[in-house]
Amino acid sequence: MAKFKVVTPAGVSFTVAGGGYELEMEALGPLGAEIVEIPAGPEDEFVKAARDADALYAKGRRITKRIIDGLEQCKVIALGSVGVDSVDVAAATARGLPVTNVPDTFIEEVADHAMMLILATFRRLVVQDRLVREGRWKEGRPMLLQLPRLMGQTLGFIAFGHVARATAVRARAFGVRMLAYDPYVEELVMSQYGVEPASLTELLKRSDIVSMHAPSTPEAHHMLSEEHFRLMKPSALFVNTGRGPTVDEPALIKALQEGWIAGAGLDVLEEEPPAPTNPLLRMDNVILTAHVASASARFDPARRRRVGQEIALVLSGRWPRSCANPSVLERTGLVRWQPYSMERGPGA
Repeated sequence: MAKFKVVTPAGVSFTVAGGGYELEMEALGPLGAEIVEIPAGPEDEFVKAARDADALYAKGRRITKRIIDGLEQCKVIALGSVGVDSVDVAAATARGLPVTNVPDTFIEEVADHAMMLILATFRRLVVQDRLVREGRWKEGRPMLLQLPRLMGQTLGFIAFGHVARATAVRARAFGVRMLAYDPYVEELVMSQYGVEPASLTELLKRSDIVSMHAPSTPEAHHMLSEEHFRLMKPSALFVNTGRGPTVDEPALIKALQEGWIAGAGLDVLEEEPPAPTNPLLRMDNVILTAHVASASARFDPARRRRVGQEIALVLSGRWPRSCANPSVLERTGLVRWQPYSMERGPGA
């Protein structure tokens, strides 16, 4: 009989070809843990099946307060994503349950994607491509002759966490000026990246390109609304590789339709996938990608191993490496994190 039971919704696999949990078990196996799939359907059934779990590997369904309150001996809820909006973190915190995520697993991929959207929107890549395909070769150059060069433009970051910092490193090579708004990051950190701290209003007014990196939290919901888009330059571009709900999408659509801003590059939307009637799908001044910024060949293996490691750390009595609600850790009785060894297990 397994020493620890880790439950996870059935029918949801992070692997490209499906399969088992070999990568998660690299860390969990030595502890005598097993991963058990349970029906992901009706909440009542899920609560009943998860009641005796030592850990919950959350994927493929919303983890509500009711589910969390039904976990009788659970020690950790683990996510294989950066965002934690699929879990009621407040309910987990009230129960003293750490919620782990993988915020530093694919920073470079998302920063690459953010930089790609910045360049593609600035140089009107999609429209330029279509002009060539439609035999309108001569129209491409006149369009770009109306635009400034990227060097000397101002790039503003809303939130200045890991991805924004990695994007700033890339953007510096293009000779842009950089601003950042983040009340949770010290000015000294920003200055180390050649970034000037600014208020949100100042950033929106001064920036030629605004890059959104805020997480989806209750405080950041619709962080950008109509009043904010009205502050931006008519020539400004908006890029979002963070989370869709941080933006009031109808306000963004209105800003694009009425020319308050010039264009947008979006990897995330409020509703994913978007409804066929979403006006963004028919706008020439918008570039869309399907919430793929983090995707690469290392994506699934890296985050799956990390999920296993985070659960293993908690089940062995230690702090997880990444915790979305760190205030609970002092109340758990877990020991502060020690270096993890793949050969010998957590804290070896």
